[in-house]
Amino acid sequence: MVPKAVITYALPVFLLLIAWEIYRYRKSERNFPWMEAMVSLLMAMIYAFVNKHSQPLLASLNEWFYSLRLFDIPTHTIWGLGLLFLAEEFAYYWLHRCGHEIRWLWASHSVHHSPTTITFSGAYRLSITGAITGLFLFFVPLFILGFSPVAVAAVFGFNLVYQFWLHTEWIPKLGWFEYIFNTPSHHRVHHATNPEYLDRNYGGVLIIFDRMFGTFAEEKEGVPLHYGLLGKEPTLNIGKLFFQEWVALFRDVASASRWRDRFFLAFGRPGWQPGPDEEKKPTPSLLSLAQHGDREVHESRPAG
Repeated sequence: MVPKAVITYALPVFLLLIAWEIYRYRKSERNFPWMEAMVSLLMAMIYAFVNKHSQPLLASLNEWFYSLRLFDIPTHTIWGLGLLFLAEEFAYYWLHRCGHEIRWLWASHSVHHSPTTITFSGAYRLSITGAITGLFLFFVPLFILGFSPVAVAAVFGFNLVYQFWLHTEWIPKLGWFEYIFNTPSHHRVHHATNPEYLDRNYGGVLIIFDRMFGTFAEEKEGVPLHYGLLGKEPTLNIGKLFFQEWVALFRDVASASRWRDRFFLAFGRPGWQPGPDEEKKPTPSLLSLAQHGDREVHESRPAG
């Protein structure tokens, strides 16, 4: 869905940022996570291959939805482009939020949260199963409203390119910019597994929808941050990183005895487990897993 030209023009900037980050690690006499970065690069190459072959089908679906449009919104105008930007940010917020709160979607999105450090190289660790989860459906309302698939793809591409610079420890808080836009500080919170930071800061370019819908959390000064996946030990096995959450999901569904339980194990919140009386017995969530320390974590220092 992201135009190739967007990535092509952004690539030199990505490389410069990665070089700068490596320099900062060396200057501070800290070890750069080379192995994790190399794994992320290989995963990005696999993602690009899969994405290239899945895009034609998705493009056809998007065009079909666009043929059902109610209006023709001119994105070559300032007001049309501004409206598209806000609409895309709104759609992305809910896509991202549901990617954390619905296990079927989390099985795919969790790949991006698997690094145990936050670096620019982790920004392009993306899942190859996004298409089969139906994530593209979050943009269907934009097509039906009258935004062309090409324009939506371009704005979505800008969203993803913007998010690259958010994946670092080395950029501190940015003053007034923090109130409106997503920043490295906000995104460190999003990736952190500290209990008070779980399921926060879903915005892409803007942070305003998190503030509106109660999912915003500010990074606290001097509090060490932990990264990785709850309940999963760190690994460099690419196959495991791509599919471990899917294996766990299907294993749980197959072992359930009731269809109701199977449904919630697949489409409920991550961590949901059936019990004899769900109404009286709270089920585990990502938050409860974090509070009980059921994970291997790596500590990282916030930017100073």
